[in-house]
Amino acid sequence: MEKEFAGKVVFITGAAHGQGRATALAFAREGAYIAGYDLAKKAEYPSYEFGTSEELLSLKKEVEDLGSKAVVFTGDVRNNEEVQKAVDGTIEAFGHIDILFNNAGICAYYKVDEMTDEAWDAMIGINLTGAFKVTRAVVPYMKKQQSGVIINNSSVMGLRGGNRLSHYTASKFGLTGFTKALAIELAPDNIRVISIHPTGVNTPMNDGLAAMEGKTPMEIAEASAGNLQPVPWIEPEDVANAVVFLASDRARYVDGSQFVLDAGLLTR
Repeated sequence: MEKEFAGKVVFITGAAHGQGRATALAFAREGAYIAGYDLAKKAEYPSYEFGTSEELLSLKKEVEDLGSKAVVFTGDVRNNEEVQKAVDGTIEAFGHIDILFNNAGICAYYKVDEMTDEAWDAMIGINLTGAFKVTRAVVPYMKKQQSGVIINNSSVMGLRGGNRLSHYTASKFGLTGFTKALAIELAPDNIRVISIHPTGVNTPMNDGLAAMEGKTPMEIAEASAGNLQPVPWIEPEDVANAVVFLASDRARYVDGSQFVLDAGLLTR
């Protein structure tokens, strides 16, 4: 029996760990080829560890162990040359890109009157401008084949405000608007664009946020509690399952919309 995404190519940013890695493996189990892109080193801001080059290489091996194929690239979503090199390398390896998951993102707490330019610029640059730059590099190939799906990983904070998160909230609302406008623009080329809006997710980013705040990850989760279902966070695999569904033909008429995966948080 043929797997659902057999022969499809998925380009994922922030692929080394967390939601990006879980999504890459979920697609690989369904036969997709994976192009994983990650900074794979510690950034100047925020100060916590991102994915590593070792994790990126182990992702490639894990995808191959599942019987699929993978290429991996290190680079910054804010860097045009590094992004283009990775996209072109994916085309060289596989010939096409069918699905783009703009997943790379950061989060950190800051009061607006204490926020530095560096903190604001990094948040907007990675979460919003980075998604634009990767999309800009991928779209010409999708237009050429007259098909594609772009899924932008926003947040519940792309639909509501967040305390001490003005820069993060601005970046995620921007990603929501980018999604809506891009869906209109690309519909004639048979390219769907969707944003997904998770509540807190159990990823290594929680450890970094906790360290910055001098708290434990659970204390961070409890401080921002609000999920209707009695869970502090959802798992990366929950996001992965939703992304795989949205990219599938089962969701072929889902376009330009916001898929909420919030354990009921926004119901309150």
